[in-house]
Amino acid sequence: MLTLVPALPACSSHSRRRTGIPHGIFCSNVREILRAPEPLQSLPALREAKRVVLVRHGQSTWNEEGRIQGSSDYSVLTSKGESQAETSRQMLLTDSFDVCFTSPLIRSWKTAEIIWGTRNKEMIAEPDLREIDLYSFQGLLKHEGKQKFGDAYRQWQKDAANFNIDGHYPVRELWDRAESCWRKILSHEGKSVLVVAHNAVNQALVATAIGLGTQYFRNLLQSNCGVSVIDFTPKPRGGPPHICINRLNQTPNSPVSSGTSGGRKASKRIILVSHGTTQSNTEALLNMGYESMNMLGVIQSQKTAELLLDLKISSIICSPRIASVDTAMAISEVQEAADCLGVDCVPRYVEMKKMLELEIEPALQQAQKNSSGGLATHPGWLDRLDRQILTAIWKQTKAAWKSLLLKLSDESESSERNLVVVGHPALHVALIAHCLNLTTEWMDSFHLDAGSVSVIDFPDGPAGRGIIRCINYTAHLGRWSIPVTRSMTNDEEF
Repeated sequence: MLTLVPALPACSSHSRRRTGIPHGIFCSNVREILRAPEPLQSLPALREAKRVVLVRHGQSTWNEEGRIQGSSDYSVLTSKGESQAETSRQMLLTDSFDVCFTSPLIRSWKTAEIIWGTRNKEMIAEPDLREIDLYSFQGLLKHEGKQKFGDAYRQWQKDAANFNIDGHYPVRELWDRAESCWRKILSHEGKSVLVVAHNAVNQALVATAIGLGTQYFRNLLQSNCGVSVIDFTPKPRGGPPHICINRLNQTPNSPVSSGTSGGRKASKRIILVSHGTTQSNTEALLNMGYESMNMLGVIQSQKTAELLLDLKISSIICSPRIASVDTAMAISEVQEAADCLGVDCVPRYVEMKKMLELEIEPALQQAQKNSSGGLATHPGWLDRLDRQILTAIWKQTKAAWKSLLLKLSDESESSERNLVVVGHPALHVALIAHCLNLTTEWMDSFHLDAGSVSVIDFPDGPAGRGIIRCINYTAHLGRWSIPVTRSMTNDEEF
C-alpha cells in the first residue's frame, strides 16, 4: 500500500545565467558544496543540427591488470574488450554516421574498427582524443603508484582537478584538449558523428560540452564501450549551439549489475525511473501522468521491472500521478514475486510511498497553457518554460532531493540501500541537476525519454557527491527503445 510522505525544506541557492559564473551555495546532497560550475566555453555556430555519439574503448589488457594507462600505447583489447565492442557494433548497427573520429591509441582504434564494421565512410585519427597524460604514473600498477608517489597518488584519487605531477596538471590539460576536440568535431560537415576514445577524455568531452569544469572529473561515469549521446542544435539568432546530453553511458551490460562506481564500492544508490507513456500524444508535453499508461507504457514499465529484478530494492518513492504509481506498482510486484521467478527463495517486501514534491505535472500543465505554440518534449524543451514556472519546479525538486538523500542515509536500514524514484522525465532532469550541484540554467542540458532509467551512485555515502552512472538508459526496452541516432527534433535530420 502506498503512503504519503512530505519532503523537507530545500536549502537556499543563488544563480546567474550560464553566460556568467554561477555563484553562492548549492545544495547537492546532505552537506553543502561551495564550488560552482564553470561557464560554457564558446563553440562555433552551426547551420544544422549535429548528433555526436561517444563510445569508450572495450576492456584492455591494462584495464584487466589494474595498471595505470594514461596516454601510453602498450595495452590492447582483451577478448572481453573485443566482445564488448562487438555488442556496441550490434547496438549501433542500424544507426547512420557520416564520420568517425577516434583516438589513435591501439585500444581505441581497434574498438572503432569493430564498431565501424563495413561502413565505407571516413575514419579520422585525432591525437587530441588520446587518453589523459599521466606522465610518471603511466605503466604502474595502482598499488605501485600509491607506494611510489604517496601524497601525489592520494591527491590524484581525492582532488584530481588540482593533481600535479612532473610539473603538469593532467586534468586541466585534458579539459583544454577536450575543448579543442569539440572545435574540430563540430567543424566537420557530418551531421551524425561517432567518436571512439577513452574514459577520462570522454568525461572531459561530456563535461566541457555543457560547461562543467574540472571539479566534475569522475562525476560522469564512462564504462568500457559505454555509449553517450550529445545533441547540438543551432539557435535561431546564431551563436554557439544549444547543447543537450541525450544519454550518458549506455553500456552493453545492465547499469544496475555492478556494485562499484569507477572501481569504488557503491552501497548507496538512487535509480530514477521515468514512467511509461500514457494515453496522450507520446511526443507532447501532455504526457504528464493524468491518465493510465497506454500499451507501450505498460510494456515499458514491465521491461523496467525486469531490468531491476536482480537489484534488492529498499524503497520505491513515486509521484502521486497515475502513470508513476502504476509504474512503481509494476516494479514492486516483480520484486515481491522474485522468489517465484527463481531469483532467490526469500519473498521480498518493498516499501512504497508517494511524495507530493515529486509531482511537478501541475507546473508543466500551466506551462503548456501559457505556450501559444505548444511544447514538445524534444531535447532542450525545458528551456522554453516560463522562468517563474522553472523556478517553482526547481525549488520543489530541491526539497524532494534533500528528502531522498536523507531517506538513503537512514542508519536504521541495512548498509546497502537502493532507492527507486518514479516520476515524469522532467522531474528526473531536475534531480540530476541538483545532484551535480547545478542551477536552473542547466536543466535544458539533459533529456530523458519515457520508460528510461538513470542511476546515481554514492560511493562515499549520501553525504558525499553523487556519481552519475548513466542517464536515459533505454537498452532494456529492446525493440521499443529509441535508436541512438534518431533525431529528437526532426526525423529527416539524421
